[in-house]
Amino acid sequence: MNYNTLDWSLADRVLTLTLNRPEQLNSFTVEMANELVHAFGRASEDDAVGAVVVTGAGRAFCAGMDLTKAGNVFGLDESLTPSLRDMNERLDDPEIFNGLRDTGGRVTLSIFDCKKPVIAAINGPAVGIGATMTLAMDVRLASEKARIGFVFGKIGIVPEACSTWFLPRIVGIAQALEWTYSADIIDGEEARRGGLVKAVYAPDQLLAEAYKLAHRIIDNRSPVAIALTRQMMYRNAAQPHPLEAHKVDSLAVYYTSLQDGKEGVKSFLEKRAPEFKGKASEMPPFYPWWVS
Repeated sequence: MNYNTLDWSLADRVLTLTLNRPEQLNSFTVEMANELVHAFGRASEDDAVGAVVVTGAGRAFCAGMDLTKAGNVFGLDESLTPSLRDMNERLDDPEIFNGLRDTGGRVTLSIFDCKKPVIAAINGPAVGIGATMTLAMDVRLASEKARIGFVFGKIGIVPEACSTWFLPRIVGIAQALEWTYSADIIDGEEARRGGLVKAVYAPDQLLAEAYKLAHRIIDNRSPVAIALTRQMMYRNAAQPHPLEAHKVDSLAVYYTSLQDGKEGVKSFLEKRAPEFKGKASEMPPFYPWWVS
């Protein structure tokens, strides 16, 4: 599939998804949201993809929502009077899906559901949805030119894209509240000190470091075990009791031990690199356990 707002580039099992509206500083649109949802679903099921690196074309990562759009800039239907009951009972009803649901949230949910590790390479300004979309990614790396802001308070709205679920888990509730209350623009070093990004690099080193990290994660690793580990970490961490993690852990260990686990043990004993055969497109029968 060809995308209008993204560039899809796959090399050596690492997919680079580039937000590609450089003249508009890669500002976010409903079209970009739909293309990102499609791209992450596609990457999740594509066995040629081991990991995903997300970055921006030109000098920005993503300058937030495109506020130049006529009417409701968020693409929402202002004739509705929605309730939480609508969200609980009609989430995928076309009226709710198209007229009410936060487009940034649909993107972060698609990242959350992805079976592949996702790395943000924040190359420049990342504000609003440009910041919150990265929260569903597993690791964030920043350029020295990165400027990050949860700026919703400045335009009279609230944090979106499920960021009130992700951000406190990443940086803690106090830091999350300070950044969203103040709506300040922070640089990469402040983001690193606050626990939002792992490291800050010179602009010309950023992508190389992202690719290096991607290969550390996926080389000589079972794609099935990686996919399970990603989902287990996110979903089990939100459970009220460790017994729920134990149930899933037990199933995951059992099924991985039948195939890639055997090869992993054999390669360890034979002192050679493993040759894993499992595919993330062919998950064990209990997956996805959270919808059963």
